[in-house]
Amino acid sequence: MSVAPRPLRTAVIGYGLSGRVFHAPFLAASSAYSLDAIVTANPGRAEQAATDHPRARIVPDSAELFAGSEGLDLVVVATPPANHYVLAEAAIRHGLHVVVDKPFVPVSTQGEQLMAQARQAGVVLSVFQNRRWDSDFLTLSKLIGDGVLGKVHTLESRFERWKPEGLRDWKATADVAEGGGMLFDLGSHLIDQALTLFGPAMRVYGETARHTPGAGTDEDVFVSILHESGVRSRLTMNLISALPAPRFHVLGSSGAFTSWGLDGQEAALRAGVVPGSDGYGTEPEERWATVGTPGRTRKVPSERGAYTEFYRLLADAISHGGPVPVDPADALAAIRVIEEVHRQNQEG
Repeated sequence: MSVAPRPLRTAVIGYGLSGRVFHAPFLAASSAYSLDAIVTANPGRAEQAATDHPRARIVPDSAELFAGSEGLDLVVVATPPANHYVLAEAAIRHGLHVVVDKPFVPVSTQGEQLMAQARQAGVVLSVFQNRRWDSDFLTLSKLIGDGVLGKVHTLESRFERWKPEGLRDWKATADVAEGGGMLFDLGSHLIDQALTLFGPAMRVYGETARHTPGAGTDEDVFVSILHESGVRSRLTMNLISALPAPRFHVLGSSGAFTSWGLDGQEAALRAGVVPGSDGYGTEPEERWATVGTPGRTRKVPSERGAYTEFYRLLADAISHGGPVPVDPADALAAIRVIEEVHRQNQEG
């Protein structure tokens, strides 16, 4: 009789939105993991972490975590991106598997170094590009795979929000060197999705703008990618959208795909819904996408959103040698697109 592997002993570094909403709940809900430690220096967040996860040890800084890391298997880096390289490198040096939240790193050479270090240490390294498991993205991927749209010509994809006051906290002041701005933040998702669907970028063009006085970096971004496959992706991310545009608008030789609104998993997680529970990841019929041609359209039932897949696949990669849920080389390709857009705008 086979014996199930013991849970992977895990620490989460950072308990802001990322650690609190996108990582800790999935680790706590999965029998493949035990959430052993949470690192935060913020007293309020430490109190919240202790309430949310009473079995986890609350640690004030990463130095203390790594000093007592012998009992750990995995570290999740859920801090602002300026700290990603240093913390991931320390985890790898201690022989620990690592998940780095997006954006992977602010500088592509840092990502190259982390990948080389992980290979040499024999540990698993992955990047949390959770939006690969958005309901609308899974639905679009399936329709493209099934040939429903025919040959795809263009992808329009948007993450647009209405925040006229601009960004808050560290995001309000972080510059490009620190991984700040919409392009690193929301752009990491949109670019990753486009590259996942249509392959490597052949040419990249981008525009960035700021609208809030004193903003540290971009708040309004447009990116155009011509993929080697011939598909053109047009990606928009900003904080100035008082009225919505389509989330996806995809044009193919046999029809188009249009969807509105954001995947509901983030809102559900913020409201305390347990990942994987009944109804988690399902989208109401009014949010279903429209597919078709003029005069011949239909609503398409949404695939179930599945952020839970990331940590299921990660456990399989660590315990059984399966593929990582997100290859860091894919995340690095997205960072290089971001670097090219910033290079163009700095020169301009």
